[in-house]
Amino acid sequence: MKVNATLSIVILVVGFLLFTLLNHLVLSGVRVDLTENQLYTLSDGTEEILSEIEEPINLYFFFSEKVSEDLTSLRAYAQRVEEMLREYQLTAGDRINLQIIDPEPFSEQEDQAAAFGLQSVPVNQSGDELYFGLAGTNAVDGLEVISFFQPDKEEFLEYELSKLIYALANNVRPKVLIYAGLPVGQGVDPRTYQPTPAWVVISQLEGLFDVDVVESLDEESILAADLLVLIHPQNFSDEQMFLVDQHVMRGGKLIAFVDPMAETARPQQGAMPTPNASDLNKLTSGWGVMLRDNEVLGDAEAALLVGGANGTPVRHLGILGFGTGQLSSSDVVTAPLETINLATSGIFDVDDIDGITATPLILSSDYSGSLPAMQFQFLSDPAELQKGFSPSGQNYVAAVRLSGRADTAYPDGVSGDEQVILTGTEDLEVILVADTDLLTDRLWVQVQNFFGQQIASAFADNGSFVENLVDNLSGSSALIDVRSRGQFSRPFVVVEKLRRDAESQYLQSAEDLQVRLSETERQLEELESARVSDGLLTLTPEQEAALGRFQEEKLRIRKELRDVRHQLDKNIEDLGSSLKFLNILLLPLLLTGLLVGVRVLRLNQVD
Repeated sequence: MKVNATLSIVILVVGFLLFTLLNHLVLSGVRVDLTENQLYTLSDGTEEILSEIEEPINLYFFFSEKVSEDLTSLRAYAQRVEEMLREYQLTAGDRINLQIIDPEPFSEQEDQAAAFGLQSVPVNQSGDELYFGLAGTNAVDGLEVISFFQPDKEEFLEYELSKLIYALANNVRPKVLIYAGLPVGQGVDPRTYQPTPAWVVISQLEGLFDVDVVESLDEESILAADLLVLIHPQNFSDEQMFLVDQHVMRGGKLIAFVDPMAETARPQQGAMPTPNASDLNKLTSGWGVMLRDNEVLGDAEAALLVGGANGTPVRHLGILGFGTGQLSSSDVVTAPLETINLATSGIFDVDDIDGITATPLILSSDYSGSLPAMQFQFLSDPAELQKGFSPSGQNYVAAVRLSGRADTAYPDGVSGDEQVILTGTEDLEVILVADTDLLTDRLWVQVQNFFGQQIASAFADNGSFVENLVDNLSGSSALIDVRSRGQFSRPFVVVEKLRRDAESQYLQSAEDLQVRLSETERQLEELESARVSDGLLTLTPEQEAALGRFQEEKLRIRKELRDVRHQLDKNIEDLGSSLKFLNILLLPLLLTGLLVGVRVLRLNQVD
């Protein structure tokens, strides 16, 4: 019997080793993602980007292991980043070379991280720097970096990684064609004959992309562009509309800034009013989106303060500052932004169209409504806008993303000549914004002359919004399809509920103490004011009794506060002890008991 038991143990050990070896050789590529939001499963867009890599890409993931020993949550996020990068490497094969680097203080690895341009963060009084970033290089010495992985942008981790790899695999700046129906570029002021600089947002785009600004559209320039941007398309002919339509039908990307009343296009003071509304509805109506004619979005909650008629500050219902509550938190374009300022913005009516997904990027608050555009034409006092304004309670769309399948608005073309007409697309990618004024400097940036150099200081995120739009749509459709993910880190819901409940009791006891304290002090003041002897205050038996009651009451409530705080800690500690008991003792005991029971059952069967 003893020999048989020993032989059984040897067989179990050998079997375990053989299974481990077989698993490593045969099943090393088999992975099962059991997370709720499929956090470790690469999207189809990412897999397409990885499959199109032609030259090897080197990725260098820097994380300071020793320096971050006490930063538990950051280490957990770093582990997720590393596991995601290994998933990229596994999918791409030898087309991605991944290196995991711990840049210890005063090491060559730390110098390498700094040379790549990664951001370091001081974490302790000793001055130790923590690195948590990614650098990527390609065969032609191209360099892309994520200077520091921000935990609050965790849901866009896959997008940021895929974007970096896409930029390295396609080492050519995207070509962006901008049709400008407004004076966005350098020019001359007709009043002063002085040169005027280009709008800051245009200058920033020119530094990031291959930008061509035109005042008219032609087929050749549109065909050469990766992305078409329309700024205030007004009085477009059918031929121009058809060019834009066919660009979209070819799978081309489109961003359009339209406006019911473009402030920059308004006539000079004293001149006759002229129409200054954009008009793209003939094209967008087929996609289920219409810009309301002669209506401006008013929002009492988002209204910004401006100078009134007599110089006093007044909220302007047409000049709006939309914060995080009105910006989509699930779209990579708007999620990182805090404030976007708009002026005399329009309103989009969005209908459901089969095959098209419409995702609002900017929504007004519940305190918004529609205002007639003519009311702004000769507005002298912004306070007049509030007269008769009644919020409708609706949330109006000021910017929207469209994707999916769409048909052409010109199935018969625009002329009698024979034309090759694309009648539909399965790859619609369009973003519409109901304001052109957000592009102007006055709404988001202050430009100052510093020793002959123009320094731009942003006070809103309009520039970042436009950059994100162009950056997102100028990439491949695969990159656009990369979806946002859920959060890897999960809060301790039960612990937080215990803490909130106890703190609620604690605050209630503190309020009771303050109320009783105030009442006792009031009674003491009344007693003291009623008893004065020889100019000196003396304590009567009633005062002494009141004072004694106060002291006893104060001690009693302080004890209650200590008990509540102790109970808070005790509940959390009890929960922790229960979890430790389950994980460390109970589950192993149950598993051991199960194995022993199976062994005894088998021995009984042999006997």
